[in-house]
Amino acid sequence: MERDDHGSADGCVQSDHPHVILSAEQHWVCPNCPATAVTEGQTNRFHRCIGLKLLLAPMVLEGTVCRVRAVEREDYVGDEVVRCDAEGRPVAAVVTERPDGSNDCVAFAPVARLRAAGIDAR
Repeated sequence: MERDDHGSADGCVQSDHPHVILSAEQHWVCPNCPATAVTEGQTNRFHRCIGLKLLLAPMVLEGTVCRVRAVEREDYVGDEVVRCDAEGRPVAAVVTERPDGSNDCVAFAPVARLRAAGIDAR
Protein backbone atom coordinates (compact mmCIF):
# COMPACT_ATOMS: atom_id res chain seq x y z
CA MET A 1 0.00 0.00 0.00
CA GLU A 2 1.30 3.45 -0.88
CA ARG A 3 1.59 6.21 1.63
CA ASP A 4 0.82 9.88 0.96
CA ASP A 5 3.25 12.74 1.63
CA HIS A 6 2.31 12.84 5.32
CA GLY A 7 2.87 9.15 5.99
CA SER A 8 -0.71 7.91 6.37
CA ALA A 9 -2.04 4.95 4.43
CA ASP A 10 -5.67 6.08 4.40
CA GLY A 11 -5.09 9.59 2.97
CA CYS A 12 -5.73 11.39 6.26
CA VAL A 13 -3.29 14.12 7.17
CA GLN A 14 -1.02 13.24 10.05
CA SER A 15 0.79 15.97 11.90
CA ASP A 16 3.28 16.24 14.70
CA HIS A 17 1.61 19.54 15.63
CA PRO A 18 -2.11 19.05 16.22
CA HIS A 19 -4.27 22.12 15.63
CA VAL A 20 -7.05 23.12 17.94
CA ILE A 21 -9.98 25.01 16.47
CA LEU A 22 -11.45 27.34 19.05
CA SER A 23 -14.94 28.74 18.86
CA ALA A 24 -14.96 31.71 21.18
CA GLU A 25 -18.11 32.71 22.94
CA GLN A 26 -19.12 36.33 22.64
CA HIS A 27 -20.98 37.90 25.55
CA TRP A 28 -23.35 40.69 24.49
CA VAL A 29 -25.00 43.27 26.76
CA CYS A 30 -27.25 46.27 26.34
CA PRO A 31 -26.26 49.52 28.07
CA ASN A 32 -29.95 50.57 28.23
CA CYS A 33 -31.68 47.46 29.57
CA PRO A 34 -30.89 44.15 31.31
CA ALA A 35 -30.78 42.13 28.04
CA THR A 36 -27.79 39.81 27.56
CA ALA A 37 -26.89 37.13 25.01
CA VAL A 38 -24.12 34.64 24.35
CA THR A 39 -23.24 33.73 20.75
CA GLU A 40 -20.42 32.20 18.73
CA GLY A 41 -19.02 33.86 15.62
CA GLN A 42 -21.59 36.64 15.17
CA THR A 43 -20.36 40.08 14.17
CA ASN A 44 -23.34 41.88 15.73
CA ARG A 45 -26.48 41.26 17.74
CA PHE A 46 -29.76 43.21 17.86
CA HIS A 47 -32.76 43.10 20.19
CA ARG A 48 -35.98 44.95 21.04
CA CYS A 49 -34.69 47.26 23.75
CA ILE A 50 -36.94 48.03 26.71
CA GLY A 51 -34.78 51.03 27.62
CA LEU A 52 -35.22 52.52 24.13
CA LYS A 53 -39.00 52.00 24.10
CA LEU A 54 -38.89 48.69 22.16
CA LEU A 55 -36.81 49.97 19.25
CA LEU A 56 -34.54 47.53 17.43
CA ALA A 57 -31.15 48.33 18.97
CA PRO A 58 -27.67 46.80 18.85
CA MET A 59 -26.15 44.96 21.75
CA VAL A 60 -22.44 45.53 22.42
CA LEU A 61 -19.70 43.18 23.49
CA GLU A 62 -19.42 42.94 27.25
CA GLY A 63 -16.87 45.45 28.56
CA THR A 64 -17.37 47.91 25.68
CA VAL A 65 -17.66 51.50 26.87
CA CYS A 66 -20.29 53.24 24.76
CA ARG A 67 -23.63 54.98 24.67
CA VAL A 68 -26.57 53.68 22.60
CA ARG A 69 -29.31 56.23 22.02
CA ALA A 70 -32.37 56.82 19.87
CA VAL A 71 -32.43 59.84 17.55
CA GLU A 72 -35.89 61.36 17.27
CA ARG A 73 -37.02 62.21 13.76
CA GLU A 74 -36.78 65.99 13.35
CA ASP A 75 -38.41 66.50 9.96
CA TYR A 76 -42.09 66.60 9.07
CA VAL A 77 -43.89 63.26 8.81
CA GLY A 78 -46.58 63.48 6.15
CA ASP A 79 -47.89 60.40 4.35
CA GLU A 80 -44.67 58.48 4.92
CA VAL A 81 -44.58 55.29 6.94
CA VAL A 82 -41.94 55.83 9.64
CA ARG A 83 -40.57 53.80 12.54
CA CYS A 84 -42.03 54.83 15.88
CA ASP A 85 -41.10 53.91 19.43
CA ALA A 86 -43.55 52.35 21.89
CA GLU A 87 -44.89 55.81 22.78
CA GLY A 88 -45.64 56.68 19.13
CA ARG A 89 -42.74 59.11 18.63
CA PRO A 90 -41.11 58.89 15.17
CA VAL A 91 -37.47 57.78 15.32
CA ALA A 92 -34.85 58.34 12.62
CA ALA A 93 -32.02 56.16 13.96
CA VAL A 94 -30.33 54.37 16.82
CA VAL A 95 -26.72 55.49 17.30
CA THR A 96 -23.87 53.80 19.18
CA GLU A 97 -21.22 56.31 20.29
CA ARG A 98 -17.81 55.41 21.73
CA PRO A 99 -15.40 57.63 23.70
CA ASP A 100 -12.79 57.49 20.90
CA GLY A 101 -15.24 59.28 18.57
CA SER A 102 -16.20 56.24 16.49
CA ASN A 103 -19.86 55.41 16.07
CA ASP A 104 -22.35 53.08 14.40
CA CYS A 105 -25.81 54.00 13.18
CA VAL A 106 -28.94 52.01 12.39
CA ALA A 107 -31.06 54.30 10.20
CA PHE A 108 -34.82 53.82 9.93
CA ALA A 109 -35.61 55.14 6.46
CA PRO A 110 -39.20 56.21 5.79
CA VAL A 111 -41.29 54.25 3.30
CA ALA A 112 -43.30 55.99 0.59
CA ARG A 113 -46.79 54.89 -0.40
CA LEU A 114 -48.01 54.28 -3.93
CA ARG A 115 -51.55 55.18 -4.91
CA ALA A 116 -52.80 54.19 -8.34
CA ALA A 117 -56.32 54.79 -9.67
CA GLY A 118 -57.90 54.98 -6.26
CA ILE A 119 -56.11 51.87 -4.94
CA ASP A 120 -54.02 52.39 -1.83
CA ALA A 121 -51.11 49.90 -2.10
CA ARG A 122 -49.21 49.74 1.16
